[in-house]
Amino acid sequence: MKLLDFRRWTLRGRIFALCLTAGLLLGGLGVAAAITAASANNAVDVVLDRAGPLRVAGENLGTALVDQETGIRGYAITGLPKNLEPYDNGVIAERERVAEIHNLLDPGERDIRASLDRVEQLAAKWRADVAGPLIETVRTQGAEAAQQRIEATDTRDFEQVRAALDTLQADILTMRDRTAAAARNSSGDLVAVEIAAAIVILATGVLLLVLLDRLVSRPIVDLAGQVRKIAAGDYERHIESNYGSPDLVALAEDVDRMRQQIATELSEVRIARQQVEWINQQLQSQAEELTRSNRDLEQFAYVASHDLQEPLRKVASFCQLLQRRYAGQLDERADQYIGFAVDGAQRMQRLINDLLAFSRIGRLTSGFTDVDLNRVLGEVRSQLEARAGADAEIIWSELPIVEGEEPLLTTLFANLVGNSLKFRRPDVPPVVTITATLEEKEWRINVRDNGIGIEAEFADKVFVIFQRLHARDAYEGTGIGLAIVKKIVEYHGGRIWLDVDVSPGASIWFTLPVVPGLTPDPLPAAPATDPASASSSPDSVPAVSSSSSPESEQVSSQEGTA
Repeated sequence: MKLLDFRRWTLRGRIFALCLTAGLLLGGLGVAAAITAASANNAVDVVLDRAGPLRVAGENLGTALVDQETGIRGYAITGLPKNLEPYDNGVIAERERVAEIHNLLDPGERDIRASLDRVEQLAAKWRADVAGPLIETVRTQGAEAAQQRIEATDTRDFEQVRAALDTLQADILTMRDRTAAAARNSSGDLVAVEIAAAIVILATGVLLLVLLDRLVSRPIVDLAGQVRKIAAGDYERHIESNYGSPDLVALAEDVDRMRQQIATELSEVRIARQQVEWINQQLQSQAEELTRSNRDLEQFAYVASHDLQEPLRKVASFCQLLQRRYAGQLDERADQYIGFAVDGAQRMQRLINDLLAFSRIGRLTSGFTDVDLNRVLGEVRSQLEARAGADAEIIWSELPIVEGEEPLLTTLFANLVGNSLKFRRPDVPPVVTITATLEEKEWRINVRDNGIGIEAEFADKVFVIFQRLHARDAYEGTGIGLAIVKKIVEYHGGRIWLDVDVSPGASIWFTLPVVPGLTPDPLPAAPATDPASASSSPDSVPAVSSSSSPESEQVSSQEGTA
């Protein structure tokens, strides 16, 4: 009973049942059409390939028999052997036509075969009773005796042959008419099958349209109307679907559950929105407080750069005056104290300058532009030429164009190259190599030297502000150089790290993004060995300098390794 309860059938099941029924009906009609078409083709083949040739062969058979009679009479009248040729040719033609008719006949066509046998028998009897004796009479007694024999001969024997031949032709014609009628009937049956198939297709289409309209279109239109009302703001409206296929009824229930879930989450969103608005108010208050704090920091920076610098300059100046005027007039300890005071004041000035430079990175900006690092390295080489000395080499390959602030990038390379020159190995000419490679969407730039190197345990510490790895009397500096480098790299969207797997010397890598819209050319594998050919020296570009001698606080390695 459940199988016959169509109301519980899904839309897919109903369409499948309808299509299956139509398919079975069309399949049956197709089989019937195939059988009917095959029958019609067979009938047409019989008419074209057998009935027609049989009629022609029968007529030719009659002609051959008439030629035999004509040839016998002509030979009997004239007695000339050449007049006997039609008879001989007719006999040969008769045999050929009889064989042809036998080949065209099917085993079931017994009437035509019997009529053909009757014609053969009567023709043979006529030749035996009439034609043969006449030929013998002409040959033995002459033409006059043959003529007398013809006049005395009864023509009923050949008339029987003619009658049997007419019967054969009638049987062939009957077979042709029967086959043609079968072909016409098959064509009519085929038309009937096609009409039935068209009716089945039309009925299936109509039923499918009605099914889709009642079970799909109307329920979907009704459901869409209810959903539009909910979308207009009536979130508490209950969605119902009391008709249609079980699939759409289930869909309406799912949509209603979704509406309930959305309504619940919407209320939660409203509560969350209120909380977000309150948080935004708090953030706005904090932003205002941060703005005030930044103004205070700016004021502090101003004070540090002006108000604190002035007393420091006075302390340093007067200490230096004391040192110059009273050097050697006081005792040795007094000279030492004065030297400590001068050195402390100068170091305080450097620390303040470095802190100001560190704090200004990212705040005082001139905007990003396309920067040619080859030009930057040329400027850096000019700045460090006095410190490098005659034996130092600063080598770089063809460097890319990046996007950034040229003063900051100049400071970056000045600190890295300056560190490499400062932390040189004794009695070893410093060599600094700068290379760049393109990986995915960033440039990887390496600064490599042959100096004292950095221990692996200090790989992270060297980038921390005021982290020194050497005593002040060993290497000068404030310990902020690489902290400034790290901040500049991160400000440009890159990252920096120390390669601890190289020896001798130090190797620092950092990345810079590729300029958007600029397809970089492949870089040469080998760097230029002639510093003079590496880059030209453009006009000096102002840079934010960390100190008079930028540094990365490096530590010497054990002998034999950097």
